[in-house]
This record gives sequence, C-alpha cells and structure tokens, in this order.
Amino acid sequence: MDDAPSRKPWEAFRPDGVIIFSDILTPLPAFGVPFDIEDVKGPVIQTPIVSEEGLKTLHPIDMDKLHFVGESLKILRQEVGGHAAVLGFVGAPWTIATYIVEGGSTSTYTKIKSMCHTAPHILRALLSHLTQAISDYIVFQVEAGAHCIQIFDSWGGQLPPAMWDRWSKPYIQEIVTSVRKRCPKTPLVLYINGNGGLLERMKGTGVDVIGLDWTVDIADGRKRLGSEISVQGNVDPAYLFSPLPSLTEEIQRVVRSAGPRGHILNLGHGVLVRTPEESVEHFFEVARSLNYDTFLEPQTPRELVV
Repeated sequence: MDDAPSRKPWEAFRPDGVIIFSDILTPLPAFGVPFDIEDVKGPVIQTPIVSEEGLKTLHPIDMDKLHFVGESLKILRQEVGGHAAVLGFVGAPWTIATYIVEGGSTSTYTKIKSMCHTAPHILRALLSHLTQAISDYIVFQVEAGAHCIQIFDSWGGQLPPAMWDRWSKPYIQEIVTSVRKRCPKTPLVLYINGNGGLLERMKGTGVDVIGLDWTVDIADGRKRLGSEISVQGNVDPAYLFSPLPSLTEEIQRVVRSAGPRGHILNLGHGVLVRTPEESVEHFFEVARSLNYDTFLEPQTPRELVV
C-alpha cells in the first residue's frame, strides 16, 4: 500500500489528523473472504456467505497478509512526527457483513435483513467472527502507529433502531471492550451514515467520539449526547463546491453550534470527487483562524481539524 494518498494531503494542508488511505474491505482476504473490484459494480464477492458451509471458509485474521497496512502506518507516523495524529480505521461488523452476505454493494440490504429472520444463527456466527477479526485488526493498527481508530458502521443507518440494537450495537460494544483491554489509551470514534435516529444508542457503545453526518443539526446532536462525550463533524461536503464566503459561514455556524469543548471539526462525510482543492485549502485556513469566543483570534487547542 502506498502511503502517498495520506501523505500528500498532510504536506499540502497540515491538518491536525491524518487518516490512512485504505478501505474497510481491505482485511477481508486475510480472514478468508476474497473479493474483486469491478469498474461499475465496485466490490464483488463471488461466493457470499449465507450458509453454515460458507462459514467454514472463515479463519482467524492473518496479519501477515496485511503487512502493507502496518508499513503504511509506520511510514505515515514518521512523516508527520509529533505534529499530527495518525488515524486508522475499520468497518463495523454489521457493515462488513452486508458486503459478505449481499455479495457486494447494495441499495436495499434485503438479503442480510431477511437473514436476520431466516438464518439468525448463521448471521450471528458471521458477526461474531468479524468482531474478533476487527478487534485484532484495530490492535494491529495501533501497534503499527495509529493514535486513534475510527469505526465506520456505514450501513448501520439502514437498520431500524431496534434492529441496530440487536444486530450491530452488541458487536461494536464487544470491539470497544476488547480494544480497551489491550489498548486502553487509544481513542475510538464511531461514525454511522444517517445516524440521526441512533445518536443515544451510539453513545451506549462506549466509544470516545461520535461522528455526526451533515444531516444532523450539531447543536441538537450535542444536546442529545451530553457534554461528557466528544463529537466530530459535520460540515456538508457539498459546501466545498459553494462560494468561499458561504463555506466560511457554514464552518463558523458548525463550530458555534458545537460548543466550546469536545469538538473535532470535520466534514460530515468524505471529500467528494472533483472537490476544488482551493475549497479544501480554504476549509483549513478558516478553521485555523477560529477562536470559539470571537472567531477572530488564532485557533485554540480545543478545536482540532482532521
């Protein structure tokens, strides 16, 4: 894995945090789930796991097959020195399972949602295996140099809250408990796309930071979550296509709404394709110029930008 996609933004913008450029599906072959990337379809798993026979193909995660991830983290850690945090990331068990059961990307999630009722024992076994593999993968990333880990339950928001409580939350809690025992000082961030209906439930997983997508009013999110947990986000990525004064106003609004403590300023999702580079640069310039009280003085250590 080339660390250049992570290193180049660091060299250009000097953010407070740099995330390793990878994919949540990267570890799949290391525990027995090979996949291909097709131009139109994206990730394709030729043999989805939907039966007890399919479960037999799984094995404990082999970190030797992920050595390139560890090497990239070590290089990135050396590149940034003590000037920025290095962030690793993983997919949550439910989200990874959607790809493994559906055979790739989906817009309906009908196969895995049906499996919750037609073959719950198989799905639980799959999620349990993923939980152990992901926990080990997090520790591997921390030992390779990651200061912080983001857990992406990208498709957890596709579940009704009651089903998320049953099919996603317990496995994330297991990961948090396992990682806390082995890496007690490593902060954990949880992000769910479309998480407005799950905020209080996300807090119950025990993570340190909740990532908010741009559809959540950050002031409301802060009120619902309380002051004892930090939040991350949540400027709409589409604002980077707007006139720069509009982008400035939105950054200021988000910072003001988030409150003076425990806020990591970020987008509410990733940078979109064809985002103007000058807008990204402007985002960082504005962020560094902000003081929560005045928005005029230099940035204080309470506001971080990643």
